[in-house]
Amino acid sequence: LFTMIKEQTARLSQLVGTLLDMTNLKSVPRTDQVSLEELVDEVFCDLASVAEQKDVELIQQEGDCIITGSYLLLYRAVYNLVENAIKYNHSGGKVTVNIHLSEEITDTSTSVNYVFLEVSDTGIGIPPEYQEKIFTPFFRVDKSRSRAMGGAGLGLALVSEIVRQHNGQVKVLESSKKGSMIAIILPV
Repeated sequence: LFTMIKEQTARLSQLVGTLLDMTNLKSVPRTDQVSLEELVDEVFCDLASVAEQKDVELIQQEGDCIITGSYLLLYRAVYNLVENAIKYNHSGGKVTVNIHLSEEITDTSTSVNYVFLEVSDTGIGIPPEYQEKIFTPFFRVDKSRSRAMGGAGLGLALVSEIVRQHNGQVKVLESSKKGSMIAIILPV
């Protein structure tokens, strides 16, 4: 009974912390010069033991982009994506992060550069009907597994809000039973 109460208290504490994070997003300055390569490197260092416990290899592809934003918020967004990619992966799986630029022509005279930070995994995949819903607060694909996996269904909602605060978007680029690729897309 004590263990169950302790687990529930920790879960509620995490939920309250995440909700507070979400309400304070607008007040965080977004003026840092952020190297996405360095940010991913720090996320990988911080999640190395979690990946090791799950026997998941972390791979960072070569590529970088410097953007203006909040290092702290962008760190949290990438951390949440990588943590989920580890959590919902198979033992012996991989999580790969790739950073690359893309150009979009908006009309005949202007173009906008975007950076794609793609987190790919070899995990269980996300069914097509849930690929947009996973960024909704409290949504979980498999409710029966959610207690065992931890979390409150707010991690990807927080990612989405952080990216929106940076004038970007997050979306599932591909997903199957062989894994998923989720991209954070930000204007440069």
